[in-house]
Amino acid sequence: MYHTTSDNLKLYYEVHGNAASGRHLIFLNGLSQSTVAWQLMLPAFVNDYQVILCDFIFQGQSDAKGDSRGFDQHAADISALIHFLHIDKISVIGISYGSLVAQHFALNYPNRVDKLVLLSTFAHKTPIFEAIALAWQRALETGGYPLMLDVMLPSVLSETYFERPLIPIDILKAARKNINTDATALQKLMQATANRGDYREKLKAIRKPTLIVHGEHDALLPIHLAKAVHEAIPGSAFEVIQGVGHTLNLEAIPQTIKTIKQFIQ
Repeated sequence: MYHTTSDNLKLYYEVHGNAASGRHLIFLNGLSQSTVAWQLMLPAFVNDYQVILCDFIFQGQSDAKGDSRGFDQHAADISALIHFLHIDKISVIGISYGSLVAQHFALNYPNRVDKLVLLSTFAHKTPIFEAIALAWQRALETGGYPLMLDVMLPSVLSETYFERPLIPIDILKAARKNINTDATALQKLMQATANRGDYREKLKAIRKPTLIVHGEHDALLPIHLAKAVHEAIPGSAFEVIQGVGHTLNLEAIPQTIKTIKQFIQ
């Protein structure tokens, strides 16, 4: 299904689960993910919650046209979608890029937030993060998303995953290539992170129950970056999942489900 944004673009979304429960969740994708990224976690939530999945503009099945979007605009798109679906309050669960959208959503639309879950998150960038981002950008410019994916995977998946993959690496690459065929759209998504400054001070204004979940072996975002988010958000909880990397909705599905459920229930 599609919802039309304020600037007349088509935002793809899905509605799953138990609408009669009166409890609502929305899962927000990582940078090069789509709604497909949550399919292995979805069955754990659909009996007790109505679950919304969506692709940001420039992602998946949403429009790839238009100007670059900042995180405030992404958050505005999500707010408009929730309003369109007649949802008053919702628990927001975002991973990586999606966790940044979730941060902005919680600050800009606090009355719409029930609880906030930030997976593999950060609020400020370090020199090594900037170096990794530059490598991704150069790979995208040189060889499109297939080359960028080759460069990305060692940063977003742990050594353990490479040794014992849930989805074999070659199959994972083939599936992801089909999702991100438009390099220009992906560049527009990446611009939002490049333009975002240090957000730690602003996070101090969040007053919603918040959980930060991070992988012990996250090579892209070392634990201290997520801990800085935890320290900035008053009263937030912080959980580290042992032995896994950045992509928690692939590498640590049972652990992530359990941690989220314990918090939102």
